[in-house]
Amino acid sequence: MKMYLNSIYLATEGEGVHVGTPQVFVRYQGCNIGCLNCDSKDTWEFKDGMGLDFHGVLAEINAVSLQQKIKRVSITGGDPLHPMFEDSVLALVKELKKDGFYINIEASGQRISHKTFDLIDYISFDFKTPCTGIKGQLNLIEKLSEQYPNKFQIKSVVETRKDFDYLIVQKEKLENTDFPWVITPSYNLNEEFPKERFNQIIAWNEDLHFPFRVIAQQHKLLHGPDKKQI
Repeated sequence: MKMYLNSIYLATEGEGVHVGTPQVFVRYQGCNIGCLNCDSKDTWEFKDGMGLDFHGVLAEINAVSLQQKIKRVSITGGDPLHPMFEDSVLALVKELKKDGFYINIEASGQRISHKTFDLIDYISFDFKTPCTGIKGQLNLIEKLSEQYPNKFQIKSVVETRKDFDYLIVQKEKLENTDFPWVITPSYNLNEEFPKERFNQIIAWNEDLHFPFRVIAQQHKLLHGPDKKQI
């Protein structure tokens, strides 16, 4: 089984509600969504970067896990829910769950995979804003609310007031918003720390009585926006 992996590495979660949690990251190589402000464009091309078969991937995950005594995995990308990866992701999840791993998946927000979502512990699901150039899929959030309550967060990148206002309008369309909706101030590649943008987004959220949770990407604050595998 071809795995199409970019890397396997240990790091602390840099964003969302699990920020600061140590995990083994399993990063898939391949994505055709094309967000304008993607900070991982090196993972777009569909190729098998690591050259490991299925058993080799499991061995590498377990080696990192045993060394650090960590039983948490985050499956990310690229786009790990691309149909090309469905069989390998599902097989990987089944084996890791047998071994007692807690599994989070970083979903692009463009599709739901029930076979995978039924088995994993947590779903980090993107909802795209105008700055990405991709249309957000509000109907998929409704499905998550119905089928996977208390098992997911929504994450949205905000760069401008247009992005923030767009999210407010979309949030008001939902009947049930009893889940964490995290907005992340954008901190783009080759950019100096945008302190004014961060302060503006926090103020906008405060003015509207905190409809979202504003959580910065910790790894970028610590290491800058360009460093990988952190």
